[in-house]
Amino acid sequence: MSITSVIVVYAVCWFMCLFIVLPLRLTTQNDTGEITPGTAPSAPTADVMRRKIILTTIIATAVWAVLCAIIMLEVLTVADLDVFNRM
Repeated sequence: MSITSVIVVYAVCWFMCLFIVLPLRLTTQNDTGEITPGTAPSAPTADVMRRKIILTTIIATAVWAVLCAIIMLEVLTVADLDVFNRM
């Protein structure tokens, strides 16, 4: 696996984990009843992006390590996934 592949796999894992982590424990302005004029009621009340980015990085690194191990140890290969062309 080349360095470019490793970086791409990590980027995909990181963004997928970010999209999973973003809505967790979200408190909106509509939930608290304090809607700031000019903002959407669904806007978050607190800025917790630093904590979510750190959590995303930790989770993505673990997922990435497992995926890289599976790919590099050839536990699962492209030939294993090519079930439609085996006939």
